[in-house]
Amino acid sequence: MELTLLGTGSPLGLPRPDCPCAVCARSRGTRARAATALLVDGALLLDLTPGAALAAARAGRSLVGVRQVLLTYPHDGPPVELPAGLPTAGRVPDGRELTLISGHRVRAVPMDSPGTGYEVVSAEGRRLLYLPRGAAPAGLAENHTEPYDLVAADVTGRPDALARLRATGAVGPGTEVVAVHLDHDAPAGAELDRRLAAAGARAVPDGTVLYLGEYHELPEVPRRTLVTGGARSGKSVEAERRLETFPEVVYVATGGTREGDPEWAERVGLHRERRPGSWRTAETTDLVPLLAVEGPALLIDCLSLWLTDAMDRVGAWDDGTWAESGQAALRERTAELVAAVRATRRTVVAVTNEVGSGVVPATAAGRRFRDELGRLNAAFADECEQVVLVVAGQARVLRG
Repeated sequence: MELTLLGTGSPLGLPRPDCPCAVCARSRGTRARAATALLVDGALLLDLTPGAALAAARAGRSLVGVRQVLLTYPHDGPPVELPAGLPTAGRVPDGRELTLISGHRVRAVPMDSPGTGYEVVSAEGRRLLYLPRGAAPAGLAENHTEPYDLVAADVTGRPDALARLRATGAVGPGTEVVAVHLDHDAPAGAELDRRLAAAGARAVPDGTVLYLGEYHELPEVPRRTLVTGGARSGKSVEAERRLETFPEVVYVATGGTREGDPEWAERVGLHRERRPGSWRTAETTDLVPLLAVEGPALLIDCLSLWLTDAMDRVGAWDDGTWAESGQAALRERTAELVAAVRATRRTVVAVTNEVGSGVVPATAAGRRFRDELGRLNAAFADECEQVVLVVAGQARVLRG
């Protein structure tokens, strides 16, 4: 199956007309994107957009052989001029299937919002799933019979759609995921590529031609990631974003609850509101057993609070206890945690704090915590495929 992406942007394109935002300002030249439309084997056009014929010509393709034009969304705006020779555009009712003269079978997939997704199967059995903007499949079978070869979806706008597809087996390890319907709400350039790669997806320029079934290297999702940064840097948001396309996630809250602390309760509430409803929460500092067993992805937030608890347990705040037994006991605990990270088979994203770049703490206990957290961060990072530093909401990859 040959798939030509005539456009990969939102309905208004990218940059949006007369939009002064930073993403639109950067989306020029090769980074510009027309409204999303897909040409399948020169016979099927998915979504009719202005300039489709010109876009096809730029990609070295023609619309002359198109036998069916299907829309994924209700079209309530001004009419789009139909290029000469193209059949009238239409939509297939949910659940219905049609067979084209070209041998393609097309099934309409119900969505959880207005719009229609299309499953396209070629005569050779190659399988494509194309989802409309801002939508996810509704009522998917629990055990999908066979993963798709390629999924084109609104990965940045509806990451949960990808999570649902993975949960049912519709997206497997060999499925190529291409982000379309890209708008100015998503970052541009290298930052977009980095975020999509963390989700096992990628973006391609308008006019790209893909061949389903052809071998190519898929984005490698790091299995262990450490996200570090200062207070309110956006590190927790970055960590959560990295797992939002996973079907199952256990959020490990190492801070627990604090009676009579409304400020802490507010922080916990904000974190819970951001997380997908399908995520489970475990409030514990006992990380080694979680890392030792197989299971869904873990988001550990955060190592700083884990260390605080560990130092409480060994009496590290008292100078005498620290010198007599606390230092050795703490090093043993951190060594156990680092060994568990090295041996784990789970996907892990851990959050920690950078506390060594500011004012030197005034107390011996404060300096002790700073030093031990620095040691823990370095040892933990050594066992991770990727390490990310977040500053002012901007993530910078230090490793991987």
